[in-house]
Amino acid sequence: MRAVRATAGAEVAEATGAAEVRIVSGGRVRGMGVFLVLLAALAILGFVLRVPAKAHATFLLTAPPAISVAPLTMSVRWTAGVLAVLCGALGVLLVVRRQQRGAYLLFGLGFALFLWAFLVWAARGAQLNFVEMLVTTLISTTPLVFGALSGVMCERSGVINIAIEGQFLAGAFLGAMIGSVSGDLWLGMLAGAVAGGLFGWLLAFLALRYAVDQIIVGVVIVAFCTGLTNFLTEQVLTPDQTTLNSPQTFAPIAIPLFDKIPILGPVLFDENIFVYLAAILLVVVHVGLFRTRWGLRVRAVGEHPRAAETVGIHVLSVRYRNVILGGVIAGIGGASFTIGSVGEFSSEMTAGLGYVALAAMIFGRWRPFGALGASLLFGFSVSLQSFLAVLNVGIPSPFLAMAPYVITIAVVSGLVGRVRPPAADGAPYRRE
Repeated sequence: MRAVRATAGAEVAEATGAAEVRIVSGGRVRGMGVFLVLLAALAILGFVLRVPAKAHATFLLTAPPAISVAPLTMSVRWTAGVLAVLCGALGVLLVVRRQQRGAYLLFGLGFALFLWAFLVWAARGAQLNFVEMLVTTLISTTPLVFGALSGVMCERSGVINIAIEGQFLAGAFLGAMIGSVSGDLWLGMLAGAVAGGLFGWLLAFLALRYAVDQIIVGVVIVAFCTGLTNFLTEQVLTPDQTTLNSPQTFAPIAIPLFDKIPILGPVLFDENIFVYLAAILLVVVHVGLFRTRWGLRVRAVGEHPRAAETVGIHVLSVRYRNVILGGVIAGIGGASFTIGSVGEFSSEMTAGLGYVALAAMIFGRWRPFGALGASLLFGFSVSLQSFLAVLNVGIPSPFLAMAPYVITIAVVSGLVGRVRPPAADGAPYRRE
């Protein structure tokens, strides 16, 4: 019996370790390099050669309550030209180098340089409040972080959670209604968490008890939540908007001294409770999954449930708990749409961001901080869309609105490389 347990333990350790590997082919690395070179060429043609020599861009770097900083003014041609050359150099480096390690870091740096050049071009002859853009980015990122963490909790235990969008809607609806009726925003947040947890339990019950296809269950839950919230909004909230759908929103909580730091102070240390809670959950989930015995058991269940059962882990119980906890996290993320920012619920207000959060989880290799990086990318694209509309750069607004979803399609289609999900993700399990 000890030999069987030792063998099973070795299988679990091997499986959980293999799940952390991202496979990057040499051809894909070269493709990323060519892409950066093309971006550099685009920047030179569009942001340098077609811009007047005296064009300047001004970035405002101050927002209350931080210490005032002088605006940053730069030449569009020179700045965009230097950034384009650096972006192209990184692209050439990716094309010629043989090592695959660090390829994504170089690609991300090159893409960031291109985005900086684009911002300089977009702000030519105008003023762009860079701090406000970062604040908007963080606000747009926060619900995505909750959704991605929900997906990580579920899929690390072997259950696919397509229902994040539905849990978002349920949490947003109930959070707004309970927050309005009670006047207590904390109670509204709790209601959102309960709503998400209930649909998490429903997903776990159908997928684990009756082995129903997890993707189908998730899609059905999304459709049900969408229809239910639309109906209740029209029949219940709209006739009594003032009483049932006008909650207050959480006010920003400034952290003394830190909120005075130039640029970063207003962005990181003067936010509402949802932003701080997302940051805390990121650390807690990461440490829990990768630094504790509980996390090892969860990952074992998601990788090799049969071996996990052999060493005494109750697979179905672990999956039930994780899926319900994932639903609670998604429900809190849903509440952030209403009592965290907008202050009311509207039909389908989550606009498919539950699926974007799922893509962020995949982009981040089912790891919390990897998902954070992807969520920040999506949040920045949403913020960029709104600021470009104000700057009137000449790009049609429908194209700007498509940006976050185009990035999502690129992620799930494999543009970022082939990633390996937990081996037992989506596979039903029956005890022998």
